[in-house]
Amino acid sequence: MGSDIITDYGLNIICLMGISISLAVSLQLINGYTGQFSLGHAGFMAIGGYVSAFTTKSLLAGSGDERGFISTLIIYVIALSIGAFASAMAGLLVGIPSLRLKGDYLAIVTLGFGEIIRLVIENIETVGGPRGYIGIPKFPNWQWLSTSAFSGTFSSMSWIFLFAILTVIVVHNIVKSSFGRSLIAIRENEIAAEAMGIDTAFYKVSAFTISAALAGFAGGLYAHLYGQLVPTTFNFVRSVEIIIMIVFGGMGSITGAILGAVVLTGLPEWLRLMAGLRADWMPQWMIKTFTYLPELRMIIYSSLLIITMLVRPQGILGQYEFSLSRLLKKNKTTKTNSEEKKA
Repeated sequence: MGSDIITDYGLNIICLMGISISLAVSLQLINGYTGQFSLGHAGFMAIGGYVSAFTTKSLLAGSGDERGFISTLIIYVIALSIGAFASAMAGLLVGIPSLRLKGDYLAIVTLGFGEIIRLVIENIETVGGPRGYIGIPKFPNWQWLSTSAFSGTFSSMSWIFLFAILTVIVVHNIVKSSFGRSLIAIRENEIAAEAMGIDTAFYKVSAFTISAALAGFAGGLYAHLYGQLVPTTFNFVRSVEIIIMIVFGGMGSITGAILGAVVLTGLPEWLRLMAGLRADWMPQWMIKTFTYLPELRMIIYSSLLIITMLVRPQGILGQYEFSLSRLLKKNKTTKTNSEEKKA
């Protein structure tokens, strides 16, 4: 069981976790740090996915295997960037008319936007309409992995986690800058922020645009991971799943968004895999329990969310952020104190 999971199914889940991290961290910029409530993140993801997939197919059409690794790589980067740009423009379009809206009203507008995007895609035959867009080229293999039996999967994973790290760095730097402090000021009290001279309209629209661009890039990675796209993948349920990830991990925390994305993407699949777990030391009742876990996985998933919200309404981590420098400083202080006691 183990080798099959690691080489195929398990690595696929890890790739999905990477994409979920990018989506959750990017949404944190709007919902967690600016205090807006967007329900249309799947729409931005869809735009990025379809535009980048269409661009890649168009640029690679008829070339076969004639193109070299570098030129193919450049085409992928261009296609993903165009997809992200298209999503950013969509974020700008949504952000401007939504300036006067807050809370539930903004959520309804963004929810409607996401559904409009999905319905528009379903009516574009060029990208497959409701049947889905197939034949999307997958990621080019890195040359240094070309001899590996897992080159395709590892190549996809490297692209996805490279971008996940980039997303975390971008959002972290924004939050730690004066720009990010303005976003947080708007979240805490928009009227007071405006009285202090902060251009709230500019910052809110900018947060929407940047977050949409990052979601669009993640959508492009999703398209090239599976080689096909179906419009129903990007319905409002997908947007709600991303929101649940950041609420579960902690609103206003990049670390919390990562935790939520990893746990809530991996948990249902882990419960499904438990059905096939057998060992000589296991009693029969345990084996029987594991057998029913796939059917019960969504009940367990929902129960976990309910318990978390009852016990930790601010999310598992709240607004806590993991800091490597703080950890190193703490270890150094502990070591110094220990040496002083010995002396």
